[in-house]
Amino acid sequence: MPSSQSIKNRLMESLSTSDDVILKELHTKDKRIEALYIKTISDEKVIHQKVIVPFYEMKDSWQFLAYLDSHPAIKPFETKEKTLEELLRGVTILFYLDEVYLFDSKVDRNNSVLDTTVETTIQGPQSGFSESLPTNLGLIRQRYPEPTLQVESTTVGKISKTKVMIVHDSKLADPDTLKRIKEFLAELEVQIFQTGEQLLDLIKKNNRALIPVMLVTERPDRVVVNLAAGKIILLISGTPFAVVLPTVMKDFMASMEDIYQTFWVTKFLQMLRYIGFFTSLILPGLYVAVTSYNPELFRVQLAISIAGSRTGVPYPSFVEVTIMLIMMEMLTEASIRLPKAIGPTATTVGGLILGQAATEAGLVSNIMIIIVSTVAISNFVVPINAFSFTLRIMKYIVLALATIFGLVGVVVGFMILVAYMVKLDSFGTPFLTLVQSKPNKE
Repeated sequence: MPSSQSIKNRLMESLSTSDDVILKELHTKDKRIEALYIKTISDEKVIHQKVIVPFYEMKDSWQFLAYLDSHPAIKPFETKEKTLEELLRGVTILFYLDEVYLFDSKVDRNNSVLDTTVETTIQGPQSGFSESLPTNLGLIRQRYPEPTLQVESTTVGKISKTKVMIVHDSKLADPDTLKRIKEFLAELEVQIFQTGEQLLDLIKKNNRALIPVMLVTERPDRVVVNLAAGKIILLISGTPFAVVLPTVMKDFMASMEDIYQTFWVTKFLQMLRYIGFFTSLILPGLYVAVTSYNPELFRVQLAISIAGSRTGVPYPSFVEVTIMLIMMEMLTEASIRLPKAIGPTATTVGGLILGQAATEAGLVSNIMIIIVSTVAISNFVVPINAFSFTLRIMKYIVLALATIFGLVGVVVGFMILVAYMVKLDSFGTPFLTLVQSKPNKE
């Protein structure tokens, strides 16, 4: 091993000049130690308690050396590259008697448990993940006290070197799926990796997928339920969201509310979600197809009412629908981007004013306002945001085909989307699978 002085010089050369890089020298009559750390990501209180105080209390130099060798948070030197990487993560490098030690002094500033803000429920736990990996893993182990729960670590990102934990139940998880996920993480080529949502983008770039094939959640209880179902969980350092793999369509349509409600209430809520899904997907295209191609499908009174409301509208129904849907998409995006204090009020008032003004100006019909409102409400019934965003795009495919082919286009567009979902798989599991089979461990 190179001398401690040469290792220290190489480390100092590798680090750019910075005010938060500290090289502290301590000495007594009989011994001397140097500590190199970055104070913004290291806990100086821990360094003081575990290193500095014992250094001055122990009179004999060999006694302190034995203390360093036996302390569980202190590791011996391996390589210069490994030492530099650990230093940049908050580890303190100790130089003592021509020996080099790595003392784990990382400070964890984001270990507070957060409340759920995205996947809210009326009943059940309200705590969500934090941005700290140990805290998140503790929340899972607290709810899943099984000896078969296994945790493996890896890093993703050439620059960020973000720590990722792969959590699974060795008794229930499919070994082939686990192998595919590990290979996927090992093959990722990304500079900065910060959150599980990036995986959605990275996997879409690989296969141009329209529909997400992994579920991102902030709820520990959802993670535990999926662990018990044989799923594999990815915990990413620095983000309060976990990734559930593999993911099928029924996972996107499920809410944790289903577990905390009675049987028939759960079935009713699930039925409402699927009705909302099909309504948001088909209704705009169906309106255009029936209005422009097959008005005879309506009852006479309804057909006359729709025709009367569209008397002053100067362009075809598909233009009317497209204008209002795009306007609704803008309102939805505005509600997300605006500050929380004014977002709901601004978008609600904006929607009412725009809808009323567009109707009075003769740009859209009254029935169109009802259609767009129904589509918007139905879209928000889907409990997982990633799938809800996808649904916002899929309805335009059905609308485009309905504009060209009428009712046949609606049917063909729906069948194309179903065929596309049949083709999709999430790490070997078909996307439209209803029940995931458990691996045979015998």
